[in-house]
Amino acid sequence: MKYREARQQGHRFRLLTGLTVEEFDQLFPAFQKAYLEDLRQRQDQPRQRRQGAGRKSVLATGEDKLFFILFYFRHYPTQEVLAFWFGFSQGQANQWIHRLTPILQQALGREIQLPARSAADLDEVLQACDDPEVIIDGTDRPTRRPQDSQRQRDEYSGRKKRHTKKNIVLTEKATGEVLGLGATQPGSRHDKACADEEGYTFPQGSTLFQDTGFQGYAPEGATTIQPTKKPRGEELSSEQKAENRKISQQRVAVEHTLSGIKIFQIVSTVFRNIKDGFDDLVMEVACGLFNFCHTCRSTA
Repeated sequence: MKYREARQQGHRFRLLTGLTVEEFDQLFPAFQKAYLEDLRQRQDQPRQRRQGAGRKSVLATGEDKLFFILFYFRHYPTQEVLAFWFGFSQGQANQWIHRLTPILQQALGREIQLPARSAADLDEVLQACDDPEVIIDGTDRPTRRPQDSQRQRDEYSGRKKRHTKKNIVLTEKATGEVLGLGATQPGSRHDKACADEEGYTFPQGSTLFQDTGFQGYAPEGATTIQPTKKPRGEELSSEQKAENRKISQQRVAVEHTLSGIKIFQIVSTVFRNIKDGFDDLVMEVACGLFNFCHTCRSTA
C-alpha cells in the first residue's frame, strides 16, 4: 500500500485515512515537526551503529509515516495484516505503531485540537466561552475479556455481555467539538461515579446537558438539564414526555460527536493492544482527529 498511489484518488484516500487530502496536508507540517523532535531525542541516546546504517525503512518519508498511522487508526487491522499491506514484518509494524501514535498526539496538540484531560484544563477552556452550553456523556469501548478474574468483574459492563473501557466525554452543544475527555475507566463504573471522580467545575452561567445516567450529578456553577426519570411502577405524564423529547433533541449532538469519533475503528472495535496506557492514548488521539477534521470542514 503506497501513500502516493492512494493520494491520487481523493475519495478512497478519505476512506483509507478518515481525512481528506487537504486535511492531511494541513496536519502534516505539525506531524513532521513532532517527528523530527522525536528523532533528535533518539539521536542523543547511545547507539550501537552509526546513524543511517542498516536496512532502509519502507516508510521512507514523513507522509508515508502519517499515512500509515492514520490508516491504522481508521481501520485497526491486526498487526500481521498491517505488516503485509505495507511490506514489512509484524515486529516492525508493532514498533511503528507505538512510535508514531505519541507523535500524532503531539501534532494534534500543536494544532490545539486535543481535548482537556483535567478539571483545571477544562475550566480554563470554559472560562474563555460566553455562557457555555456543554453536553456530558459516557461512552464504552469493547475490549478483550481479561484473564484475571478481578479484572473480568471490573471491566464487565453488563451491556451486550461485553467487557469495556469507559470515558466521560464533554462536548460543546453548538459545535459538537470535544472539549474534555475523562480518564479511561473500567466498564463497570457508573457514569456519575466517573464524573464525580474527575472533579469538574463549571463557570457561573454555564448549562450542562446530561442523561439519566448522571442522576444526582449537579456540579457547582452549572445549571443542569436532564430528562425526568420514570418512577418505578409509575408512568411519566404527557408533559414530562414532551419535555424529555425536547431535551433529547438538544442532547443528540453528543451522539453525533461520538459516532464521528468512532469512525476510527481503533476505538469502536474490540481493543486488542495490552500496552499500559495505550487504550487511553488512542482515545485521546481519536478525539483530537475528530476535532481537527470538524474544524477543517466547518471553516471550509
